[in-house]
Amino acid sequence: MTDELVVTQEGFVANVSLNRPERKNAWNASMEIGLRQIMTRLASDPGVRVIILTGKGSVFCAGVDVGALGEMTRGGDDISLPPAQVAESMGAGDFEQRYSYLLSIPKPIICVLNGAAAGVGLVLSLYCDIRYAASSAKLAAPFGRRGLVAEHGIAWILPRLIGMSRAMEWLMSARTLPASEAHAMGLVSEVFEPEELSAKAHARATEIAQTVSPRSIRVMKRQLWEGATLSLAQACRMAEKEVKSAVASQDFKEGVQHFMEKRPPRFTGQ
Repeated sequence: MTDELVVTQEGFVANVSLNRPERKNAWNASMEIGLRQIMTRLASDPGVRVIILTGKGSVFCAGVDVGALGEMTRGGDDISLPPAQVAESMGAGDFEQRYSYLLSIPKPIICVLNGAAAGVGLVLSLYCDIRYAASSAKLAAPFGRRGLVAEHGIAWILPRLIGMSRAMEWLMSARTLPASEAHAMGLVSEVFEPEELSAKAHARATEIAQTVSPRSIRVMKRQLWEGATLSLAQACRMAEKEVKSAVASQDFKEGVQHFMEKRPPRFTGQ
């Protein structure tokens, strides 16, 4: 595995760090391939219940490496991956695309914005389930100022996170948001001081991992994201089906039992 991505684990929480601090964690082909491989592995690891995605240094991700941008202006085919690798890594479904596959990972992915997120760095953060940010962090959507457009499906996901009006204003203005404004619009769940961010975010992740059924999380994540493509009636039918499965699960039995016995839960995800 490339050393441009570092994976550590504490308890049920896996931490994936972009590790090119000297390049402001600028995105390149090997990182793109490596992240998908890592996420696929963590998705099937029963010892991992929550995934944190963050960056080393003072920047989360400054966007695509400038070398790749140069390739684009010279007629390069793709911003990060050679065409063949793109085709091999993508399915036809909504949640199998370039970055939308993160929505199909059956575990919560928490983006910890230790600093600026721009371009593809912003895209990565939007496809995570929860975002925490340092008070010094900034989120940049500079696409229009580069002659580009809303990339990688963010025109679909951004309005679902902050509403159409705010999404429209942000993309059209191409401005940079401070963490405080991103928090006010609901894009970031909480903002912490930089020196507290890692510990606070890990504490939130650990609480989820230790107190919430992995099975419930797996199903609810799918309900939330797939529900965005369903009618209300379809979402209700999906919920009815999942409730029947849930009450027959081991985690439901444990959920009732630990509540009655007033003890911490011992969920298995089954």
